[in-house]
Amino acid sequence: MSDVTIGPDGAPRCAWVAAAPEFLRYHDTEWGFPVGDDRRLFEKISLEGFQSGLSWRTILAKRENFRAAFHQFDVDRIAEFTERDVERLLADPGIIRHRGKIEAVVNNARRAQELIHREGSLAAFLWGYERAGDPPVPSAPVSTSPESVALSRDLKKLGWKFVGPTTVYAFMQAMGLVNDHTAECVWRGEVERARAAFVRPGRLGAAAVG
Repeated sequence: MSDVTIGPDGAPRCAWVAAAPEFLRYHDTEWGFPVGDDRRLFEKISLEGFQSGLSWRTILAKRENFRAAFHQFDVDRIAEFTERDVERLLADPGIIRHRGKIEAVVNNARRAQELIHREGSLAAFLWGYERAGDPPVPSAPVSTSPESVALSRDLKKLGWKFVGPTTVYAFMQAMGLVNDHTAECVWRGEVERARAAFVRPGRLGAAAVG
């Protein structure tokens, strides 16, 4: 099976783009480009948790609804959510109405506050798990990496929920902590140039977790 598909402009792209019409724009403008904004990082790791057991197409179609429901994924606002907010979200047909996943976002916002206080930013902590060295060119799709296993383990130690290695790896792919565009993909080089220019956030403290 080919690892590329040909886009409407005649250029090759990662094969998964062909799975749904809305994937083209997401792939070309977001996936793999490095992100250092705490709100976007928290949004993505939250949405990846909601995706667990579902498809990204389902989540992408509801993304604006999620943003509205969770106040644009403002960590401080979500950390103040009460049981009444959880019940409100469970009644919202525009999102995935899964109590465990909703409660995980609230819990994770509180844990994110703790990380931000300790590290200076959520980005500083998360980017500490970027794969070192030159990025490998993927020869076949993978669902985890040593880095995602380590990040998942350490987040769980800090009390985060719905952050298994596969969920975390999908987050890392999307947020640019790894460049998993295929070798022939027209965007692989663009993403790598963006990663080379990206200023990695510094940490206030680099103590080991646990």
